[in-house]
Amino acid sequence: MGRIMKKHYDAIVIGSGISGGYAAMELCKKGYKTLMLERGREVKHGEYPTAFKDKWDFPNQGEVSLEEKNKHYEKQSRLSWWVKEEVKHFINKDDEYPYDEDARFDWIRGHHLGGRSVMWGRHSPRWSEHDFQANKRDAIAVDWPIRYADIEPWYDYVEPFVGIAGQAEGLKQAPDGKFLPPFPLNTVEKAFRERVKDAFGNRVVTPCRTANISEYDPEVHKGARGPCQNRNRCKRGCPFGAFFSTQSATLPVAMETGNLTVQSDSIVMEIIYDEKTKKASGVKVKDANSTQVTTFEAKVIFCNASTIGTAAILLNSRSKTFPNGLGNTSGELGHNLMDHHYNMGASGTIDGFEEDYYQGRKPKGFYIPPFVNIDEETKHKDFIRNFGYQGGASRITNNPDGLVGADLKTEILKPGPWRINLHCFGEMLPYHENKMYLNFDKRDKHGMPIITFDASLGENEMKIREQGIKSAVEMLEASGCRDIRTFNRSSAPGACIHEMGTARMGHDAATSVLNKWNQMHDVPNVFVTDGACMTSSGTQNPSITYMALTARAVDYAHKQLASGAI
Repeated sequence: MGRIMKKHYDAIVIGSGISGGYAAMELCKKGYKTLMLERGREVKHGEYPTAFKDKWDFPNQGEVSLEEKNKHYEKQSRLSWWVKEEVKHFINKDDEYPYDEDARFDWIRGHHLGGRSVMWGRHSPRWSEHDFQANKRDAIAVDWPIRYADIEPWYDYVEPFVGIAGQAEGLKQAPDGKFLPPFPLNTVEKAFRERVKDAFGNRVVTPCRTANISEYDPEVHKGARGPCQNRNRCKRGCPFGAFFSTQSATLPVAMETGNLTVQSDSIVMEIIYDEKTKKASGVKVKDANSTQVTTFEAKVIFCNASTIGTAAILLNSRSKTFPNGLGNTSGELGHNLMDHHYNMGASGTIDGFEEDYYQGRKPKGFYIPPFVNIDEETKHKDFIRNFGYQGGASRITNNPDGLVGADLKTEILKPGPWRINLHCFGEMLPYHENKMYLNFDKRDKHGMPIITFDASLGENEMKIREQGIKSAVEMLEASGCRDIRTFNRSSAPGACIHEMGTARMGHDAATSVLNKWNQMHDVPNVFVTDGACMTSSGTQNPSITYMALTARAVDYAHKQLASGAI
């Protein structure tokens, strides 16, 4: 959006993804002249080059060559479904943005305006009171400084604008939200729901709670948005604005205020700490193209560069007061790195629905909230915490042997049998020893220290995986499925793309980085509201929680600024 000359703003937001976009919008709506800094290239809404392409429009049916993967995407392609022609323009090349591993970590990311909001999974369940009490209940890590009652009104605040399609179920472990009508379960998914309910009682198959607009209301869903077209090409970027993204939702609203300046290709090197005022005075930024370094000043700074990016910036922000990173009195910065673990589950073929089919490709299937360790009655003897499922039922393609030409075309266009797929998502505990850190002796092409990961799943996670697969098989068997196949593929943290925890919230500056308002204990005008702030991981996809925490933190910062407290 062009280079800028102004050096002072009311607020600076570092990062433009899910939480950064929300922070910028809320600050602008409150009247603050806000600078949003994005280290990657500019991407305008609608600039999604593969959004309207069919599979046959891509060379090799969309598969990236092995040579290209080995050269550019060695780590990014660890997820077999990820590095494809349809999305590779939104994915970093490993040779251009390297990172190191003491233990394997699948850091899947792209550097561009909007970040992963352009192609996120969109599943948006709320956290529950049970989740916010988890660390205290299990005597793990540190206690969350907030409870569900603290964030509930902020879920209520963000959900109508975001647009969450879902179905109320009245579950304490999966609180209902401000839902749009759900994308309905198909015939087999409805049968699966009823059969699971009959067999188990406390296991609920509900339509996924997804940030896709099922019923569009222009008075509520502001920005450049519209209803979902049921194309299920969301990860390519949605030109209809049917799912929530920075480009379609928060950025247009923020720009309408006249208070937002967006600067792409801007690498934040560090946050500058003023030893006299005991606050941050601004940020030092390197232009990715010209290499020019500029300092921008602001009254308040929101760090939303992602769990890893935010921690890296804070660790690189060293001063006399904070030689080990800004606000790192506790020594916890970079530690307690979490992700959900998955690549486990089961699938099965179900008979009796051969005459049934469906129209369109709805964006999501079903969700099964946690049903283990939610009370004394469901307590498991072998592990703590939870797992849940996302999945769906669909007709699979016939794949006849021995046919060619017209006969083959005729047969493969006939729908095959129905198959139900269950993908299990497990909770990861906040182990202090799981961390990322900076190697100051090794630099990337921009002169920034290389990020190094040292994190792995523990014994508790392995036991969750065993039970998650077992429970999936139980549900498929109870539903009358045959040809049940399980999977438990090699998995490392990062693969679920739900990184959390490197600058956790807590009650005490001695054991945490942030207070209950997402405000740094040690630097009161710096806030962190991306995944870095999380104190435990839950099982739920975390983005709607980031947005609720962000809106809450901006409201608090606004009051603090108005009173002169910061």
